[in-house]
Amino acid sequence: MESEKGLMNNAKTPVTSRLSRVSEMMTEIMEIQAEDPKFHVLFIPGNPGVVPFYKDFLESLYEFLDGNASITAIGQISQTSKDWESGRLFSLQEQIDHKVNFIRQDIEGVKVPIILVAHSIGSYISLDILRKFSEKVVYCIGLYPFLTLNKQSTKQSLIGKLAASSVLSATASFLIASLRLLPMWAARRLVSNSLGASWSDTAVQATCTHLRQYHTMRNVLYMAMTEFRELAAEPDWEFMRENQTRLAFLFGIDDHWGPLQLFEEISKLAPGTSLSIEREGHTHAFCCTVAGSVWVAQHVATLIKNRFTHLQ
Repeated sequence: MESEKGLMNNAKTPVTSRLSRVSEMMTEIMEIQAEDPKFHVLFIPGNPGVVPFYKDFLESLYEFLDGNASITAIGQISQTSKDWESGRLFSLQEQIDHKVNFIRQDIEGVKVPIILVAHSIGSYISLDILRKFSEKVVYCIGLYPFLTLNKQSTKQSLIGKLAASSVLSATASFLIASLRLLPMWAARRLVSNSLGASWSDTAVQATCTHLRQYHTMRNVLYMAMTEFRELAAEPDWEFMRENQTRLAFLFGIDDHWGPLQLFEEISKLAPGTSLSIEREGHTHAFCCTVAGSVWVAQHVATLIKNRFTHLQ
């Protein structure tokens, strides 16, 4: 707890942001380069896959890892502040292929091992990455994982129906994009007073710059629609059993995307997996508060240090 408080108050090494062409798609990248990295952390976001939401988390993780890792976070295609792809919509599979191509283009050549850290649907994506790069990826950590549909969740059902309707998705995206008519200061105040009363400045800013874009919201909902189709199937338990010693998952106590029922299933069907439950009340959207970002970053760093004891 003391280390959390200290990190929240101390200056951290800042992430840098850049745009990169991956599979001919303009991609938002955030990264911190270590001077002498022992491994490379690749972070896969959830959906929305707007990497600026994770700025506080990434900077905190770098500090908790004592500068021993370079960290790269890659955003989802066309969930950016500018419509680089001219309104094109991208499915879950296209987002997965995009991450695979990014590794082949930018990461596979690094000389140190790769550790995957992922949030929500990013956890599902990271399992596919592990399947394709099993010799290079040494560890995979899923945070509040969305790996299969939760049929008991009313929220999931409602989101699924919204995402499945092109009319409703377009209407919702238009209504949210209409907030662009507000000046930035007014949009920030609106978000702070409604959606994010306890949110960090980082999360409020990311909401105002990225989620007020029509193309971003359309892609968030289109990707969600394809997620609901793909995740109707059971997880690949055989693959997870084969790789259970390289897998770790953090669950929340009240998370409809990654319910404790899934925690129980993994513990039975892939018992060698490292499983944890967050009981601090940070929620699925941990990255939207500084406290949540710092707590989860410390948890991830502890998992990594315990797994690779030479980093202690």
